[in-house]
Amino acid sequence: MRNDKLGLVIPTLNEEANIGIVLERLRAQLDRVPVEYELIVADDDSQDGTGAVVQQYAQKDDRIKLVTRKGERGLAGAVLFGWKHTDANLFGVIDADLQHPPELLPKLVDALLQGKDMAVASRYVAGDGTEGWNFVRRWLSRAGTWVTLPLQRREIRVRDPLSGYFLVRRDCIDGVTLQPQGFKLLLEILVRGKIRSVVEVPYQFGVRHGGTSKASLRVGLEYVQLLGRLSRHALSRTAPS
Repeated sequence: MRNDKLGLVIPTLNEEANIGIVLERLRAQLDRVPVEYELIVADDDSQDGTGAVVQQYAQKDDRIKLVTRKGERGLAGAVLFGWKHTDANLFGVIDADLQHPPELLPKLVDALLQGKDMAVASRYVAGDGTEGWNFVRRWLSRAGTWVTLPLQRREIRVRDPLSGYFLVRRDCIDGVTLQPQGFKLLLEILVRGKIRSVVEVPYQFGVRHGGTSKASLRVGLEYVQLLGRLSRHALSRTAPS
């Protein structure tokens, strides 16, 4: 019998108001599923006490780990940094702001236990999970998704390739060099990873519990740069040999 283990990364930057609640809710859900797990808080050197809160939990539960990056920023880089600090065969990521419901995790884990390579929490697979967003934010999200269609492989195309909440098998990205810049790691894995099967699980995007959003003009520019890199990869994939 295979012993599966989930290494779930929670990237943080000044999330003191949220991280304790997130850890509590994650443990409540993961204690219900038949896998070992590790919660890895990948912190970008927060100055608000985030690390201290995590350390308090880690002292009582050795399944919780804090890893800290110095002088670096960016969600993708934090996630990759966190994955390097676990021996799990199943990787995952969830935001620390409670916009991603921990209660969805059992369904995502079950999809991988049933043999899927990847499970994505999706805002668009069953209706619109962005209720409450203003028109501009909704339009930008949809536009950002549409431009990925030519990049995705047709056989595993997903409707929410920009989701920041997903699980993937470790062996699907072993040997694949992923870029640490930017916020859209899922898209790069879909384009460049060794993914054969994906399931999308619908959810309603929540409201930030505390702290402030990390969205910025720089994030937008990094996304454009990512599209450029992936476009070149997609072209090389379809070019005649």
